[in-house]
This record gives sequence, C-alpha cells and structure tokens, in this order.
Amino acid sequence: MSVARAVRRGRSTADPKGALLNDSQPLPTQDAQAETPQPGAPANPALHRDMGLTDHEYGLITQVLGKHPTYTELGMYAVMWSEHCGYKYSRPILRLFKDYKKAIDTGSMENAGVLPIGDGLGVVFKMESHNHPSAVEPFQGAATGVGGILRDIFTMGARPIASLDSLRFGDLDDPRVRFLFEGVVSGIAHYGNCVGVPTVGGEVGFNASYQGNPLVNAMAVGLVRMDSIASARAAGIGNPVLLVGAATGRDGIHACSVLASAELSEQSLANRPAVQAGDPFTEKLLIEATLEALATGFVVGIQDMGAAGITCSTCETSAKGGTGMRIDVLKVPRREDNMTPYEVMLSESQERMLCIVEKGHEDEVAAIFRKWELNAEHIGEVTDDGMVTVLEGGVQVARVPAKSLADECPTYQLETSEPAYIREVQGTDLSGVPEPADLRRTLLDLLASPNICDKSWVYRQYDHMVQTNTVVLPGSDASVLRVKGTAKGLGLAADCNGRYCYLDPYVGAQHAVAEAARNLSCSGARPLGVTDCLNFGNPEKPEAFWQFKRAVEGLADACEAFGLPVISGNVSFYNETPEHTIFPTPTIGMVGLLEDVEKRCTQAFRQEGDRVFLLGRDTALATDSLDGVGGSELLATIHGMEVGNPPSLDSAYEVALQAALREAIEAGLLSSAHDCSDGGLAVALAESCISADLGATVELPTRPDGRHSLALFSEEASRVVVSSPPARAKELETLAKARGVGLTALGEVGGKDLAIRLGDKGGLEAPVAELRDAWEGTVPCAMR
Repeated sequence: MSVARAVRRGRSTADPKGALLNDSQPLPTQDAQAETPQPGAPANPALHRDMGLTDHEYGLITQVLGKHPTYTELGMYAVMWSEHCGYKYSRPILRLFKDYKKAIDTGSMENAGVLPIGDGLGVVFKMESHNHPSAVEPFQGAATGVGGILRDIFTMGARPIASLDSLRFGDLDDPRVRFLFEGVVSGIAHYGNCVGVPTVGGEVGFNASYQGNPLVNAMAVGLVRMDSIASARAAGIGNPVLLVGAATGRDGIHACSVLASAELSEQSLANRPAVQAGDPFTEKLLIEATLEALATGFVVGIQDMGAAGITCSTCETSAKGGTGMRIDVLKVPRREDNMTPYEVMLSESQERMLCIVEKGHEDEVAAIFRKWELNAEHIGEVTDDGMVTVLEGGVQVARVPAKSLADECPTYQLETSEPAYIREVQGTDLSGVPEPADLRRTLLDLLASPNICDKSWVYRQYDHMVQTNTVVLPGSDASVLRVKGTAKGLGLAADCNGRYCYLDPYVGAQHAVAEAARNLSCSGARPLGVTDCLNFGNPEKPEAFWQFKRAVEGLADACEAFGLPVISGNVSFYNETPEHTIFPTPTIGMVGLLEDVEKRCTQAFRQEGDRVFLLGRDTALATDSLDGVGGSELLATIHGMEVGNPPSLDSAYEVALQAALREAIEAGLLSSAHDCSDGGLAVALAESCISADLGATVELPTRPDGRHSLALFSEEASRVVVSSPPARAKELETLAKARGVGLTALGEVGGKDLAIRLGDKGGLEAPVAELRDAWEGTVPCAMR
C-alpha cells in the first residue's frame, strides 16, 4: 500500500554553488567542515527553504549525516521529506486505517494493495491524484497520472485490466474551465487508448470551489496470481540494479516537493516545464517487458520511478530490504546533455523502473527489456551498509542512510479548528424552502445540471472495450469486467459528494463509502476493499486540517462498519487558489466481486410490465421529514443554496439493504437496480427510463406537508429503485421483509412516458425522449 501526497511551499530557484558543496567537488575534509555553520544552522537558509524544507528539518539532516549536505543530498531529502513522499502531515491521521497502520508498523508498504478473489487470483488496485500538474498542463498532467498509476499496478506483477477516473472542475460557463476539462479528458483518452488499458468508469463533477484547481484522480485495477506477487524490495548483497524503460530528462524535477506544494496561482503557470511528459507507447512496451521479466523468477525487487524518481526508488527499495545501494549516475541513460547528478536523481521522467536482479542473471533480464526496445542499464549494486551512495564516475556526490530518507521523515501534529461556516450552514432552517412552481420543469432542470447530466461526451473518447473484458459499459451504477478463465466478474466504482463533505466532512466521507458500495451492490458485486484519494486544501490552515481529520475519521468508521479494508490510496493537499479552496473531496475507489458474472445487473429498466419498487428507506415519501434536503442538487441547482446537513446515514441499515439487494440479484428476482443519489427518486426513475428507452407509471404517497418536491428530489440515503418481473415480485417482498429492509411498491414499467402521480395532488409527466434531450445536451453544448 502506498499513500502519496502533496507538499510544502516554495519554488526551487537555488544555484548549486555557494555555501553548500557543489556536487562536482569531493566530500569535505574535517577542516573544511569546521568552517561551515554548526549542525542545525542552515548553511544557506534560502536554499533549503526554497526546496520546501524548514530550518528544523535542515538541522535534522545535518544530525543524520554528521555534516552539511551536498547539493544532491539536500535535494534528495527535500523530495523524500515532502508531504508527497514522507506523509509528514497526513501519516499520523492515516493510522486510523487499520491496514495502513499495520503496513507502516511492519514495513510492508508496497506499490499497490492486493486482495484475493479465488481461483488463485488476486485483484490489485490503487488510486492517486495528479491535480496540480493537470491545472498547469491539463493534457500531460492527466496523461502522466494514468501512466503512473498503471506502473504501480504492473510493478506488483499484475496485468492492468482497467482504469477509472474521478474528475472535478469549476463552472462550465468559464472558458478556462472548459480548456482544463477538454485537456484533461483528452490526456486520459490519449494515454489510456494508446497503452491498451480500457477506461471503464469513474465520475465527473462541477462546482465553483474547483475553479482553477481541478481534481484529476486516476484509479487502476489489475489481476495477478497470488503466488506471483512482486515486491519493491532490494535484497541480496551484490545483486545488480538495473534502470529499465525510458531515458531520463529534466522533466518533473521537484514536481513532488514544489509544484504540488503550494496553493495554485498565476505563478504556477511558470512551473509548466516541471510537468512530466508521458509516452503511452513506451509504457505499453514496459508493461509487456516487465511481466515477461518477472516471469523468469530472476527479478528480486522492482519499483516504479514516480515521485522523486531515482531517489525514491533507490532509498525505498533499500529501506524495505534492510540493505543499501550504490549507483553511478553516469550509467543512467539520458535524453538531455550535461545533466547534473542532482537533476538525474530528482528527475521524474516517465516510463522508468528500478529492477533488482539475481546476480548472474542480469544479462538475461536486460535482454528481455532490450527485445522490447527499452533501455536496460546496470547502474549499481545492492550493498550491506544501509546507505544509498551516489557516484558520478569516481566522485561520490551523495551518501545517505536509506531509512532516513524513506522511513524517518519527521511528522507533525497540526492544529485543527472547526471552520466558522460549519455551524452557519448546518444551522440553516430548510423548512421555508419554497416549492417549485413546475415539478416537470424542475426534473428537466435537474437532469440537465452538470453534476447529473449525461457524461458520455467524456467516456465516448475512451476505449472501454480493449482487452474484451468489459461487460457493463460506463454509464450504469458500476462497471463490470469478466475475469477470463473463470465464471467471476469484477465490479468497479468511484464516488464522492464534495458538497456533502463540505457541509459535514465526517458524514460526507461515510456517504462516499456507502454510495460506492451501493453502486457495486446494484451490479450484484460484493464489495471487497477500498482505495482512496483524499483531496483537501492547505493542511497548515487549521480549518483545512480539521476537514481532513474529520473526513478520515468518517472513512475509517464507515469502512469498519462495512468490513472493508483500505488497501491503498493517496493524499493531495494544497488544493486551493487565492480565490477558492476546494470542497473537501475524499474520493473512494472500490472493487467488488461477482461469483457469476452472468448474473450482473444494470440500472436500465428491461421489459414492459415489470413491477417498480423502492428498496430501502421511504420516510421522504410518507412523512414530513427534511432528511435528504440539505446538500441536495435540488437546493443547489434550483434554489442556489449549498447549506444544511447531508442525509443521515445508518450504516447497519445500509449494510442490510445492500446484502438484500445482492441476494435478490443472485436469485434472479430483479430486472434492474439503480441507487437514489444526486437528484433523488425522480432522477433515479428518469435515468432508468432513459437507459432503457422505456417509460414507467409510478404513484407516490402524498406527504402530509404537501412538499411534493421533497418526495421527488430529496436525497435520503439507503434507497434503490428496482424492477422485478411480476412473477417474482412476491419473492422480493418476502426477501425484503426477512432482511428487515423496506420495500415500497411504486408502479410498473411501460410506455414512452415517465408519469409520476402524487395521490390526488397532481404530479408530473414527461416523454422519455424529452427527458433524454435534457439529460444529454448539457456537456456537448458547453464544449462546442
């Protein structure tokens, strides 16, 4: 499991010359050291601060080394002790996740997490962010986000089988937002389509809080034999170390400790050269070569060169193996002339791996990579001294303890303070929210709203059928892939409601877990585990860190209630501009298992005459409850309000609902299942109609308070619209009663209109074609 994150502020503008040693010089003598300030006193305050290190951290470095660092050593500590690599702010809070705590305490962190699915197979999955690179250079920022997360999968020995993307942008009316949106989607499509891994699902949301700071969260999934899992461990003294893949350039230097370390501003555009450039065709070759090399049994350890490049891969594999490593930067293949050791060690050039090979077999392994037209250069060896030693030919330019870089980043208990807005928004009286004059118009407006509308403009640019595993395409509650050679299927989903998390980070985070699991359950998949991507503002602001802490507490409690391990993830801080701080957005990626993929279910109504039911809570229909109004799309889109409390969530009831739902699908009782989320019951009904090009006639109870809009559009939790063949409806009723889950008869499928009756109080009626027109038109019109 790996949790990667963003970092401290400051732009690297330092000159390697000056008070600190230049890498081209030998290490100092004792007399030379005596002329420099004592340990703890910065030799050149501007230099380490510009790299994102504090004076205190610089002092710790000098204590570890017993001297002032060389320029390369200082750069290595700057990237590895950033929040992005060292988790110095997030690690104490992330220990709330049991599996993370265990991995940290036992030194068992890997590139991604693995869960067994039977038949000797495991599913590998992970999610990470590429937010700031995408804000600066949307095409390459998003593309390299896809490439990086794929490498985390195949370094585990797994073949990548799918990608998902969770995206957030500002107001679509803004030209800059449209530029970012188009660039990000194009970058994802380019990389995923070329590399041959299908992009099968995800989510896209819009809100002014993301103006200027989009969120680009990429998730990848792979399959591995449980007896063939690779490790990122440098073992075997004297074993050769190979650098394989692409050549090294100057792109991405300090991307993890500078570009992602500050609130975005106009100055951020000057960091465009720091954004890495990806080559998906090289990545495709690297996938095949890596899996072939691992199959030889001669690869002892392997790690992606992502954040911090060669520095990260050498020190982390050494620390994990309890060993050291000696490398020569002159042996690193380069695509640019006159690169310094500092630049080589910190470059984040893409499509590169560090490979530790059993001694005597390095030529065999290197030959495999060269057969695939990739570099494979012997750059060093594993040592027994626990040190990462960096040479430039015969000159030593860095020598640091591997564990000090990888495992001993100082951590901080940051202050928390509940934001002042919380009590204001949660205390808003919603009883006076006016009833819309036209319920039909309200439904059409909600269907056309950017957060609910059709996103096929996005996913039609993605190849979601390559590898021929995808059996439920993007657009339903969850995507489903077959596991070839078995009867099994995998359900995949990504979810988060940032508005809920803004109003109450704890409850909003719990909803992210519950909805991802509910979406999987609607497909018939049993949720297996979680990966997360925790997107927040500046952690050095007590209000932002309070949001982060409360959200992680909510995630941890929800995952415990659902019995789901958090096996991998990512933290992204500093997601704000001078004008906006993003809504706290703890995105959840989840994988589920279908024992029989042929029993999968989708949201589309399937046949006329099927009975329509609401499985789960029904208080919004039959009582005066305001639960589900706070934070709803009804309030935001129709009334322009982002206030109230998110819907309440009873985790035990939600678990029972989802178990009953999966049991009903397994027994063949359901023709369709679709969860009620954004826009509530009426939107869920409309989407099931649109997906099938079939209408439905539904009759709802009349609320005692006459608030028809709340019956239709409130977002009360733990509800699923299901349809069932008439001959099986009685069995469904019996199952729901036995499981203690509500089942409300609504009507039946049929015709070309969606007609919703509210007793004798009217209702709404609209042709399915009109609903589709409203739902499909928003994004294409905006992006013309």
